[in-house]
Amino acid sequence: MAQKVLVVDDEAHIRMLIEQTLEDLEDDGVEILTASNGQEAYDLIMEERPDLVYLDVMMPKMNGFDVCQKIKFENGIEQTYIILLTAKGQEIDRKRGEEVGADLYMTKPFDPDALLDKAREVLGL
Repeated sequence: MAQKVLVVDDEAHIRMLIEQTLEDLEDDGVEILTASNGQEAYDLIMEERPDLVYLDVMMPKMNGFDVCQKIKFENGIEQTYIILLTAKGQEIDRKRGEEVGADLYMTKPFDPDALLDKAREVLGL
């Protein structure tokens, strides 16, 4: 079964940048999905069960913290690796990320190479 990566950000240009960064993964058969708000992300995660999610924190309809918490704790989907992406790099935000079950916390602006390397590591490529 193909591995799946979900890219979630309410800003289209950031979604596109991350998609372009990860497009090499498609050569390895990885399917890249996208969502533009928290509710859409939540629904897609429940339906598609992606292996990896790059999840923006500040979004309409449901923020990244809430999406992460619902997935990890309320639905017990622990096998999905969730990376919170945010412009908020304060310690309190990182702590909140840990509390809601995020596997990793990355701050914007991010290094595209670091995103791709992490995806390869998580997906075992």
